[in-house]
Amino acid sequence: MAIDLLDHKLDRAFDHIDADGDGEIDREDVLGLGARILVGFGESPTSVTGSRIVDGFDGIWRSLAEALDRDGDSRLSREEFRAGMTWAFVSGDRYDQVFRPTTEALAELADTNGDGLIGPREFRTMITAFGAAYDDVDEAFDRLDRTGRGTLTTDELVLAAWQYYCLDDPHATGNWLFGPL
Repeated sequence: MAIDLLDHKLDRAFDHIDADGDGEIDREDVLGLGARILVGFGESPTSVTGSRIVDGFDGIWRSLAEALDRDGDSRLSREEFRAGMTWAFVSGDRYDQVFRPTTEALAELADTNGDGLIGPREFRTMITAFGAAYDDVDEAFDRLDRTGRGTLTTDELVLAAWQYYCLDDPHATGNWLFGPL
């Protein structure tokens, strides 16, 4: 049953990237997600932070394509994406080298005043760029804010992303990253 949970979360992640809904993702789809996030925060892709995010999403794409694009068509189906994410980031060793730095860059971008905290407005900007339902964002934030202080630390956001993408624990707080499953 836990594998079903992880598959469900990875399928949702696929849908975040496959903005046109054609059932496949390519490099432009992955970079497009990064671009939507940058636009939401008014950040240039050529700034230091913007470059980290663009480079991070490109690194995620390269890892997935390297693992799975055997036919060289530079496109991944939902099943290929799920298998690639599992191979590279869940059971593989690429999470810390590729995925975590991208997540950290996203958390830093969402920390608009540099105080190490992300408020509900910044969280909403980031999560809706991923395609999360607008109505689910407040509940997601409240679930991730386990202390009830009205903010998330950048470390809490990075941990939530790791839990979402890598854990099959149905009780992990990070399962709420994009709203209810």
